[in-house]
Amino acid sequence: MKIVFMGTPDFAVPSLDAAAAGHEVTAVVTQPDRPAGRGGKTVISPVKARALQLGIPCLQPERVKSAEAMEMLESFSADVFVVAAYGQILSQKILDMPRLGCVNVHASLLPKYRGAAPIQWSIINGETVTGITIMQMDAGIDTGDMLLAKPVAIEPSDDAGSLHDKLAELGAHALTEALTLMASGRAVREPQDDSIATYAPMLTKETGRIDWNENPERVAGLVRGLSPRPCAWTQLDGEMFKIYSATVCSGESGTAGTPGEILAADSVNGIKVAGGGGGLLIHELQRQNGKRLQAGEFLRGNSLRLGAIFGCK
Repeated sequence: MKIVFMGTPDFAVPSLDAAAAGHEVTAVVTQPDRPAGRGGKTVISPVKARALQLGIPCLQPERVKSAEAMEMLESFSADVFVVAAYGQILSQKILDMPRLGCVNVHASLLPKYRGAAPIQWSIINGETVTGITIMQMDAGIDTGDMLLAKPVAIEPSDDAGSLHDKLAELGAHALTEALTLMASGRAVREPQDDSIATYAPMLTKETGRIDWNENPERVAGLVRGLSPRPCAWTQLDGEMFKIYSATVCSGESGTAGTPGEILAADSVNGIKVAGGGGGLLIHELQRQNGKRLQAGEFLRGNSLRLGAIFGCK
């Protein structure tokens, strides 16, 4: 089949490879090059980098719904547009262009976790299973009919980074299977049950603020769900601390205290903090303007006063 592939971040790269391995990818559409980092150096998207390696023409419209961009898309006479974390909303006219429509590689088991951040919210909310859904796109936000779904376990050791990588690879396998079904006319569309839909809203800085009154399981889930970025965070004496890794203290012994209170800090066990109904051990953190460090390494160069309370401005 002739495919136009639309994607931008690392998550989409395995799906691009999968599409190119079995079909003719006539063009890649990705976000424009943007300045990034402290130096403001212009960088290209991971999808553009891979497209250049594969020798596939790459389009980067500021607005994919502009007349010029839509004229270009129509000129490819594609059988299907494949979308994986592209970052722009497609108009109905674009959705109707390909012979077989547009399909999306979505990182959840729809209709759960529609929206911008399904990977992070599945961990934050304590899910034990997620997956990939290949969806026939419509004008709604992740509301189209499902073509294929592949589950994967969320392990207790998973954070958003590791789960992202699992789902990126699973997405490529699922896309390969879905495109084969579509090419042979055997794809079956299954409508989503809107009554059980959940939403995964865009992450903001405030999403990551730790509420130490929450139970430790919830705080640990927030930390895992936002690691390695944008990261859960807290404050101490007006300084921000990012928390990359934390686990719930086993048992209740030695965890009583004001929520957010630093109860213990040693290089072997980490930094013990009181929460709502238990304690949390911080294993990896970053002080404002500092480096990301394991707790033991952090404590060799930084002192934390026992009894100080995280969360105080």
